[in-house]
Amino acid sequence: MEKSAPIDPTDFGAALDTVASQRRFTVVTDDQELEAILDAPLEKWRIFLHPSQRRIVTAHFSGPARVLGGAGTGKTVVAMHRAKHLVTQIFTGDEDRILFTTFTVNLARDIQQNLQKLVPPSVMRRIEVVHLDKWIGDFLRSQGYDYRIEYWEASNRLLQGLWDDAVGDAAERLKLPSAFFREEWDFVVQPGGCTSYEAYRDISRVNRGARLSRDLRKKIWPVFEEYRNRLEAKRIREPLDAMRDVVELLKKLKGRSQYRAVVIDEAQDMSTIAFQLLRALLPEAPNDLFIVGDGHQRIYRRRVTLSQAGVKITGRSRKLYINYRTTDEIRRFAVALLHNVSVDDLDEGIDNNAKYKSLVHGSAPNIVPCKTFAKEISTIVDFVKAVPDGENQTCLVTRQHKDLDQYETVLREKGIETYRIRRSESDDRSKPGLRLATMHRIKGLEFDRMIIARVNEGTVPLLKGDLESDDQGVREEAELRERALFYVASTRARRALLITSSGKPSAWISSVHS
Repeated sequence: MEKSAPIDPTDFGAALDTVASQRRFTVVTDDQELEAILDAPLEKWRIFLHPSQRRIVTAHFSGPARVLGGAGTGKTVVAMHRAKHLVTQIFTGDEDRILFTTFTVNLARDIQQNLQKLVPPSVMRRIEVVHLDKWIGDFLRSQGYDYRIEYWEASNRLLQGLWDDAVGDAAERLKLPSAFFREEWDFVVQPGGCTSYEAYRDISRVNRGARLSRDLRKKIWPVFEEYRNRLEAKRIREPLDAMRDVVELLKKLKGRSQYRAVVIDEAQDMSTIAFQLLRALLPEAPNDLFIVGDGHQRIYRRRVTLSQAGVKITGRSRKLYINYRTTDEIRRFAVALLHNVSVDDLDEGIDNNAKYKSLVHGSAPNIVPCKTFAKEISTIVDFVKAVPDGENQTCLVTRQHKDLDQYETVLREKGIETYRIRRSESDDRSKPGLRLATMHRIKGLEFDRMIIARVNEGTVPLLKGDLESDDQGVREEAELRERALFYVASTRARRALLITSSGKPSAWISSVHS
C-alpha cells in the first residue's frame, strides 16, 4: 500500500488537494459556486451538515442538551440527524425507541416525511414522530383515562358556557375588567399549577399589571375553583391539567419508560409543564433529551423555563449562527422586526442574534404599499409571473384565513393557479400552483420566493384578543408573538420577498423599511 506523503499543516491548499480531502470536502472557489450549493434543493440540504452542526449531532452529552439558533440555521435538520445518530450509533438495540416530538401536527407530518428519506426503514421503525398533544391523548387512552380534553377557543361554546357560569357577576362585584379573570387563569393560575387558594395566594404575578392584595386574591379565587368544579362535573380537562395528569401517571410507571431518548423540535412553543412531562417520560441519563428551539420564533402563548421543569442543561448548550436559507438582506429585515425586543433562551437567560448571519446576498425585500386592493393584486400577479413555471416555489401568506380565501378567489380569476397548504397535509411540490397558507402554517417550510400580503394596520399585528387587553403585560407578550410571526413568515423566503398592503399599511412596514 502506498504511503501518504507528509503534509505541511500550515499549507491548506496542499492539504485540500489530497485525494482523502477531496472525498470529504467541497472547495468553493467563487461566489457563483457558493450560490449554486446554497440553491440546492431541500432534499440535498437534508443530508448536508456544516462541521459546527455535525459536532452537535455526534456529541456525547452527559444529560439534556439545548440547541438554539435563528431561522434558517438548520435546527430541524440537526434534530433529524441527531435522531438518526441516536438510533444508529448509541441506542442500537431492537427495542431501543426514540421519540421525536414537536408542537404542531403539520410540523410533525413534515418531519416524519423528511426523516423517512434520511433514515432506512429498518431503523425508522424505532423512531416515533408525533406532535405532543397527540402523544398525550394516545397515552391517556392507553391508561384508561376517562376525561375529555377540550381546548379554549372562540368556537368552544361548552367551555365558554362553563366559564361564564363560574365568573357570574364577579367582574362587576370586584370592579375588575371583564377579561381579567380569563387572563389571570391563562397567565397565572394554569401555568403555575394553582389548585388551591394557598397556591394562588403565594404565586408570583410578574408582568401581570397591578399588584393584588391577599384579600383581593381570596375574593378572586372562588371563580377559578368553581370553574374547576364545573369541569370536573363534566369530566373535562384543559390541556395543561391533562399534562399534569400525565406527569402523575408517569411517576407511577417510573423505570418502565418505552423510550431511550427524546428529540424535541420547536421547543420555544412548549410550556414548562410540557417539559415536566418530557422529563418524567424517561429517567435521567446521558443523551436523554435533545432540545432545539429559538425564542425569536415563539408564535404561541407559551414561555418555557427548562430549569423549573427539572431539565438541567448547564454546560450542555450550543448555538447555531449561520443562516443557510435566506439572503443577508432578508435576514436583516426580519431581525429588525425584533429590534430592541428582549428574547429569552428558554431557561431564564437572554438570547441574542448578534453573530447571526447569512452566507449569500441578494435583493432587499420589496415593500409595496398600495392604495387599493386591485393595485395590490396587480403587484402580486406581476411578481408571480416574473418567474415562469416558478409558482410551486412561490408562496403567498396572510395573517388570517378569511383574507387567504379572498386572495385565492381573485388570483384564480387573474389566471394564477393556486395550491392551498392545509393544516393536516404536507406541501406536495409535485403539484403545480402558487402556494397559499396562513403565517402560522408555514412554520418549518421554505420557498424560493415569498409574498406576505395584506400587511395592513389592524391586521399585522392583528388587533384583537390579547392585543386589546387592559393589561400591559398581556399586550406586550401578544405583540412579541405577532412580531415573531412576521419574522417567521419573512424568513421562509430563500431569495425574494415581496410585502404588500392595501389601504393603510402596518406601522411595522414603515418603521422597518425606513
